[in-house]
Amino acid sequence: MGVPDTMRAVRIAGHGGPEVLEVTAVAVPAPQAGEVLVQVSAVALNNTDLWTREGAYGRPGDPEALSGWRGPVDFPRIQGADVAGRVVAVGDDVDTCLLGRRVVADPAIYDAEGPDANPVGLMGSERDGGYAEYVTAPAERVHDVTASPLTDDQLATLPTAYGTALGMIERGRLRAGETALVSGASGGVGLALVQIARVRGARVLAVSSRAKIAAVREAGAHEVVDRARDIAGQIRAAAPDGIDVALDVVAGDLLREGLPLLREGGRWVIAGALGGHTVTFDVRRLYLHNAQVIGSAMHTPTHFDLLMDLARQGEIQPVIAATYPLDQAAQAQNQLARRTHVGKIVLHP
Repeated sequence: MGVPDTMRAVRIAGHGGPEVLEVTAVAVPAPQAGEVLVQVSAVALNNTDLWTREGAYGRPGDPEALSGWRGPVDFPRIQGADVAGRVVAVGDDVDTCLLGRRVVADPAIYDAEGPDANPVGLMGSERDGGYAEYVTAPAERVHDVTASPLTDDQLATLPTAYGTALGMIERGRLRAGETALVSGASGGVGLALVQIARVRGARVLAVSSRAKIAAVREAGAHEVVDRARDIAGQIRAAAPDGIDVALDVVAGDLLREGLPLLREGGRWVIAGALGGHTVTFDVRRLYLHNAQVIGSAMHTPTHFDLLMDLARQGEIQPVIAATYPLDQAAQAQNQLARRTHVGKIVLHP
């Protein structure tokens, strides 16, 4: 079966609410030299979709400016960073052995070549993404997961959430036997942190709303504290010797209250600011205890390789909260914004 000339896609023509999501027919992109064309079987939603659509990222020196993930968005833009599917065409200089293979695309656009490059752009923000029937990607950024026991829906949940989680864990140097604190544990990144930290042999202490505590425990957390109560007091009771690594997507007051709970040489890794991006804390808790605060934006190519190894081995089990057809992308984003679910939301083109 050949590739059609046109496809259905969901794109945005500007920043705004869910109403700016437009279901439309566009040309199927042609893979350029070094690229492949992927027929999308599943694309997962992330907070990055909401914040890119809203222009909520700000810019250096102008935090209130409307902006995509790393700057102005070139509209119209097809959203969607997290793609699983099959390679149906290849561009020049690409090995045809990829044809027909089940793949996951690394959505990051990196600042350099090499295994430790930093992400400076993202599919669905700085280039078109997977809210479509087809998407192109650099051949070096698609990973063959044909043998993985995970479903296509599960595979689609991995790139942003699990990639971000693994980047946090690697940058925080989490080791077996250490105690890890996971904030926002019922969200996509939070559940990924719980699962990967558990695989790494850490003792996992998670923070969640009361209604989702059972689901977070089922994902692998050893202890779960209720975010509506005294979080610091609950953490002290559950980990009287302190926290080795905090894996935080909340920041805000949690960072200020939590820093004194780090053990000597502890690391506090931040990859989100759901609780607020302006924070005041006592810096003495850093230098007197040789503690570190570490920023972490997604993953490096090395981290993503490690993640794909976990996927091929089935060592992680992503949770699917809901699925929607592509033309209900706005409804899916509304559900994501309500944050009443546990796990990931997936679109089917």
